[in-house]
Amino acid sequence: MKITVVGAGAVGATCADNIARKELAEEVVLVDIKEGLAEGKALDMFQTASMLEFDTRIVGSTNDYSKTANSDVVVITSGVPRKPGMTREELIGINAGIVKTVTENILKHSPNAIIIIISNPMDTMTYLALKNSGVAKNRIIGMGGILDSARFKAYLSAELQCSPNDLHAVVIGGHGDTTMIPLIRHATLNGKPVSSILSPEKQKQVVADTMVGGATLTKLIGTSAWYAPGAAGAMLVESIIRDQKKVFPCCVYLDGEYGEKDICIGVPVVIGRNGWEKILDYDLNEEEKALFAKSAEAVRNMNGVLSTLDVSA
Repeated sequence: MKITVVGAGAVGATCADNIARKELAEEVVLVDIKEGLAEGKALDMFQTASMLEFDTRIVGSTNDYSKTANSDVVVITSGVPRKPGMTREELIGINAGIVKTVTENILKHSPNAIIIIISNPMDTMTYLALKNSGVAKNRIIGMGGILDSARFKAYLSAELQCSPNDLHAVVIGGHGDTTMIPLIRHATLNGKPVSSILSPEKQKQVVADTMVGGATLTKLIGTSAWYAPGAAGAMLVESIIRDQKKVFPCCVYLDGEYGEKDICIGVPVVIGRNGWEKILDYDLNEEEKALFAKSAEAVRNMNGVLSTLDVSA
């Protein structure tokens, strides 16, 4: 197996490091446009192999996509990171051209690869990659819901004073501060509904904290987060490579599911060797359906910006 990570910044490097440690492939290729960055980080990571006891070969490349040839999975993290006060929507003009070019270069050398999008704004970048590539819809996956759900579990864990591993909590909808939908009604602690443990006020606070989880970190550290996004990307890669059939909330193309068409947005899907293999229908109530429709509308508005740029979708 061979896995490529495009973008050797904090998120991409963290993702590649997690993939190598998990030994998900014989070779991991790290690509970046900045001279020497990918080579340096790849070498640094590979020098941990004897200490961390993994045998994955890690290769760095400065914009040479021939080294990515025959990759089974490609993770795209490249683009300008979000800065304090910047919304994901503001990133579209910059990152759309980057994601379009990267996707084209990847498919020249790995036409059968499954592509994971982490670049922001993720829902729009996933839609762009799918429409421009022309590949089967199951092979383009946006990672965001896994990260948002992990943040949801972290906030619930802190409030409930429990292990996050004992929680089942899912975030669907757009990967944005105002578009994500933490499904608090569906959240459980070892099968017990969280709604029966936390007061309505505490539930609302956890949901609110989750929705600004990314912005909170950006304000604290001055740039986008990287540990959790990188780990989320590697978790998604693992389910594909090992054909685990895990259910994750991911940004995928809808064609009537959840009442929406011609949009990439977060819903629960089965992830296996063929990419996303099945969309699961969560039994949303009327309030949740309305929130999902509102989220989809906001994502479509972001997608509309693509028509004003020098990219086609």
